Amino acid sequence: MKAIIPVAGAGTKLRPHSYTQPKALIPLAGKNVLGIIIDQLKIAGINEFIFIVGYLGDKIQDFVKSKYPEIKAHYVHQIDRQGVGHAIRLTRTLVNQEEVFVVLGDTICEYNIQEVVDSPFSMIGVRKVDDPRDFGVAEIDENGFISRVVEKPQIPKSNMALVGVYKIKETEQMFQCLESNIREGLRSHGEFSLTDALDCMIKMGSKFKSFKVENWFDCGRKETLLESNATLLKKFAVNTDPNQFENTVIVQPVSIGAGCNIKNSIIGPNVTIGENAIIDSSIVKDSIIGSFSNLFDIVLDDSVIGSDTNLRGESRSLNIGDNTSIDLG
Repeated sequence: MKAIIPVAGAGTKLRPHSYTQPKALIPLAGKNVLGIIIDQLKIAGINEFIFIVGYLGDKIQDFVKSKYPEIKAHYVHQIDRQGVGHAIRLTRTLVNQEEVFVVLGDTICEYNIQEVVDSPFSMIGVRKVDDPRDFGVAEIDENGFISRVVEKPQIPKSNMALVGVYKIKETEQMFQCLESNIREGLRSHGEFSLTDALDCMIKMGSKFKSFKVENWFDCGRKETLLESNATLLKKFAVNTDPNQFENTVIVQPVSIGAGCNIKNSIIGPNVTIGENAIIDSSIVKDSIIGSFSNLFDIVLDDSVIGSDTNLRGESRSLNIGDNTSIDLG
């Protein structure tokens, strides 16, 4: 079984960070979204991956080659972004009618992945949400089989949202539906969606069974990214020895990258700091700090700070991209 991971999105809701860093590589609980997804799939025995890349795709390739040299990786370039369905269609020659496991590259889910892989049915991950209008939605019968899927319906008939995890057995039929939808110009909200292709497959007789995910971490916006960081820091039980930093208090959970120089500061709770950051005379909580950043005499709360950033000054809630220099004094 091959895994397909679309990571070609521009990450507009995470700008300015996504101007210089793919959202799948933004630091998260000492890891990043893409690393967590790959680790999950490897545990289930999947070792061949197709990454659909676009803007900043070279950074995705560099990360995979550096951190996962043992996997067999293919890269498909989506030059013209027209939706996830359009992206998946580009992988047809690499899939070659084999089963695939599709995981969208901006969402982390917790579920029994081995059970999904071993199921004799095609599978779609779902979770109950309060307002399903912003998601793909599954209508499910009493036996757990999906009778219909709809992309962002204005009047939903179900509150079970698609979380972006799919195991698809009938891949030839999937590609036929994708080709047909694209040929006929069948778009949902301006894009060719995978949801429409799956609904086409259901109408043609393919059986999809639903599975519920235990947790669903949305990392597509600053607010949800920080919430996910806090939850995952607790889950991964990252503990940092406060004695390695001069005159500094560490309030767990935090994750501090290698080579950091921190003194006269209070760090935590719920803080992820990238490698080789310098922090002096500062208080940081509920935040993500990028690698090689330099913070002095500042109080940060609910902030996402990009890499190679210099900050001096007073208390603010900030959302600052890479390669920035700011003096709040």
